[in-house]
Amino acid sequence: MQHRTISGRIRYTSKKPEMLDRERGREWFSFTHHGDGSTIFRARCEIEEPAPTVMRDIVYVLDGQGQPQDLHVHLTVGDEYMGSGWLHHTPGENGGLIECESYGPSIGRISQKMPYAGRIDGFGTHPIAGDGYTTRCMDVSKGPHRRKIRVFLPSPDHRGATPPLIAEVQIGLEYVGDETVTVAAGTFDCRHFRFIDDEGPGMGGTPHPHYDMWVTADSDAVFVRGGVGGYMQTWYELVELER
Repeated sequence: MQHRTISGRIRYTSKKPEMLDRERGREWFSFTHHGDGSTIFRARCEIEEPAPTVMRDIVYVLDGQGQPQDLHVHLTVGDEYMGSGWLHHTPGENGGLIECESYGPSIGRISQKMPYAGRIDGFGTHPIAGDGYTTRCMDVSKGPHRRKIRVFLPSPDHRGATPPLIAEVQIGLEYVGDETVTVAAGTFDCRHFRFIDDEGPGMGGTPHPHYDMWVTADSDAVFVRGGVGGYMQTWYELVELER
């Protein structure tokens, strides 16, 4: 088997005055890049603050053309089973179909099919490493600029803490520029991106605060550091990386 694997760990901390720089969660991730061009992204996320706690397990597959193929999600919220589900993407000539098979104690067993027209930029997965990888959809050869991206998520909640169901989100993504960044995992040449949620009703009906992130300036698009302002006041930093 010809493949290349990247793995690492991201520390979640807070910028709230009462919790300044205290650890509030963590994420373990890996990307396996196969010889046929497909990629498998895996992540385990633990969020301890704010309550209730969230544990998320993700497996996300992109095909050889970089298109989303399927996404598996398992959620534990407040140390109790919240739900699990599977999203599948069938691309078409001018659009495609998103399907979801889901189960959760609060929703029962649900099957969904959502056809769409036009193009999409991927699945939103909620792990921080997945946010960084999503920035590959930006054409950085254009220099700093902003455009609207379109993704389908298993939850519009800002923490992804609801049973998996199809949710379409359109959000602004800005390429700010290039910087060299040093974190616990090392020093990296990075691209600075910013998510700006003013393109519609917002995730979960509430606009998401601006979200800045620095991602390695290569095709691996590894998340290095970033943070969300507003009411969230969160910070994320790469503390381990193995290529």
